[in-house]
Amino acid sequence: MAYDLEEQEKLDAMRAWWDRWGTLCIVLAFAALAAVAGWRGWQWYQGHQAGQAMGYFEALESAAAQTGEEADARVLAASTTLRNDFPKSGYTSRGVLLAAQALQQRGNLTPAREQLEWMVKTNHDPALTPLARLRLAGILLEQKNYDDALAQLTNPPASFAGLFADRKGDILAAQGQNDAAREAWTQAVELLKQDPISQLVQIKLDALAGA
Repeated sequence: MAYDLEEQEKLDAMRAWWDRWGTLCIVLAFAALAAVAGWRGWQWYQGHQAGQAMGYFEALESAAAQTGEEADARVLAASTTLRNDFPKSGYTSRGVLLAAQALQQRGNLTPAREQLEWMVKTNHDPALTPLARLRLAGILLEQKNYDDALAQLTNPPASFAGLFADRKGDILAAQGQNDAAREAWTQAVELLKQDPISQLVQIKLDALAGA
C-alpha cells in the first residue's frame, strides 16, 4: 500500500508539473521544429537562387564569346536579369564585369558604362568595386568625359593604388596636362614596382619625356 501511495504521489506531481509547464513545452518543441524547418528552407532557397544565377551567368558568358547584335542583346538580357533578380550574387558581379568588357570591346561604350555604373553605385561586391571603378574610368576616358573619369579614381584602396595612378596619368595626358600625367605615372611605377605593368607605365613616361 505504501508503494502504491508513493507511486500515486509521483503521478500527481508529474500531472501538476505538466499542467503548469506542458503547454510551454509543446510550444517550445514546435518552435524548435519550425526553426529547423525554416533554416533548411532558407538553405534550399539560397542554393536554388545560386543555381539560377549561375545559369544566367553561363548564358552571359556564352553570349560574350560570340559576336553580332544578337549576341550583344543576349549579353544585356542576361546581365539585366542578374542585376534585377540576383543583385547580391557573386555571379552577378562577375557577370556585370564580363558584360561591360564584352560590350566595350565591341565599341558599345554607353551600355558598357551603364553596367559598371550600376556596380559602382550598388557596391554589392566591395572586393570587385575598385576594378569596376578602374574600368569605368577607362570607358569615360574613351568618351572624353575626363572630369567624370578622374572622379572614379579618388581614394583608391591600397591594392589598386598603382593601377589607379596609371589610369589617372592616361586621363591627364589626354587632357594635355603633361606635367601632372608625368607625376601620376611616376607614382604608378613606384607603387607597382615588381608588377610587369610598371614596365608599360615606364614606356609612357619615356615617350612623354621625348615628346
